[in-house]
Amino acid sequence: MIYSFWATAKFEPISILSFSVFALGLPVLFWQMRLITRITEEGVYVRFIPFHFKEQFYPWESIESAQVRTYSPLMEYGGWGIKYGFNGQGKVYNVAGNQGLQLVFKSGEKLLIGTQKGSEIQAFVRL
Repeated sequence: MIYSFWATAKFEPISILSFSVFALGLPVLFWQMRLITRITEEGVYVRFIPFHFKEQFYPWESIESAQVRTYSPLMEYGGWGIKYGFNGQGKVYNVAGNQGLQLVFKSGEKLLIGTQKGSEIQAFVRL
């Protein structure tokens, strides 16, 4: 005898509603994701919408080195989004692509910020 979940399950309206909200909400969440980076004389500002409600600020005084580099999102960090790298590679904020601004802090921590404008950032960053 073959057991069928669908034949015996009773779906409550709340479970159907919950599944519908999740199934429709997840693609909207991914569609809304944006990574906004500002580089000023004071430091680097990063906001990953919808996860950061305010900008994250990293002052130049706390940064030991900054450079644009090519990386492998899947191999180094396990994909896109807010991730922590393997083997001490630090944190990454990325949405698409394989270019990023690698920050190494005086504390030893590392942060990689994904970008589609690597050459523009490299021209501005001189550490």
